[in-house]
Order: sequence, then C-alpha cells, then structure tokens
Amino acid sequence: MTADSSRPEPGTRTVFRWRKWDGGPHWVHDCIYLGHDQWGEWFGQPEGTRSFRPGRDFFTRAASVTLVPPSGDHALTVNVAPPASSRIYIDLAWDVRWSDTEPGVPTGIDMDLDVVRAIDERGTWIDDRDEWDEHRVAYGYPPHIVAHLEALAVDLERKVRDRVAPYDDATADGWLARLAALTGA
Repeated sequence: MTADSSRPEPGTRTVFRWRKWDGGPHWVHDCIYLGHDQWGEWFGQPEGTRSFRPGRDFFTRAASVTLVPPSGDHALTVNVAPPASSRIYIDLAWDVRWSDTEPGVPTGIDMDLDVVRAIDERGTWIDDRDEWDEHRVAYGYPPHIVAHLEALAVDLERKVRDRVAPYDDATADGWLARLAALTGA
C-alpha cells in the first residue's frame, strides 16, 4: 500500500473493505487510521468495534492493530490476547491499497491463505490451504499470483515464528499503545 493523498489524518475513523477475487463482498472492518512507519500503514480496532461480512457480524472483544505493507500483498493483524485466541493473524491478499472511489478507505482482495500465531500450544501455521486450493481453481487465480502468495506464506510463517520485526510483539505493542491513547481505552 503506497502512501498518497488519500491517507487520512491519524485518529480518523474509516472502514477497511475486503472483497473476494470475483469482486464479491467479504469483510468490512470499522477502524481508526493510526499512522505509518517504515513497515507501512497502521489501522486499529478498539474493543467493541464492528466487523462484518455476508453471514457474520460481530463486535470485537479485544483491541487489535493491522499493518498493510507497501507491497499490498498481505495484512498483519496483531490482537490483544487473551481474549483473542491468536496473537497474529495475517491475511494474504492482493491489491491492498487506498480506494480509488472512497478517499481514506483501504481496500483489498482476500486471497484465502492466512498465517496464524496462536496464544496456546498450537504455535504458528499456514491456515486455510483447503480454501486456497478450492478458490485458486474456481476463481482462476493467475499462476504468477499463486506462486508469489505460496512463497510469501512460507516466508511469513518463518518470520512470525522467528518474531522478526514487524512480526514481533514490540512493534505492534507500540501501535496498540497509540490506539489506546487515541481512543482513551
């Protein structure tokens, strides 16, 4: 996600709109733009913030921050855990960027594969390989995107397991503190 004139001021409420490869709706997260650093753009969701998609609608039970790197090929979410069952949840993605039609709104294509670091003994793993296998055929993902995201998933799994910044706790904890300062939570 590259910076441009669509970037809102830190503290601005916005939504993060995800869609599927075929253009169908996916997750929409109410969030707050927190700012940017050398890793990319940061967004936050205080406890009690709405997230919804077709068939599912809920309010968060804990705060989280999400990083979108300039590559636009994944979004790293770090949860306050517990009550969340995962500390890190990475959505592999495509074309994550500021919306062309809604200034200050990030948007992207969810590409099924996820990298998860649980807070319990399950550790770190690549999730939703079955959904990836099904959708890459059904949606006809281009081979170069398939190759890129499969290699990226393996690389991200290693970085999360090794806690390489920004996939470490310290980097996200600074942004969680900024979210708390902006929201008084």
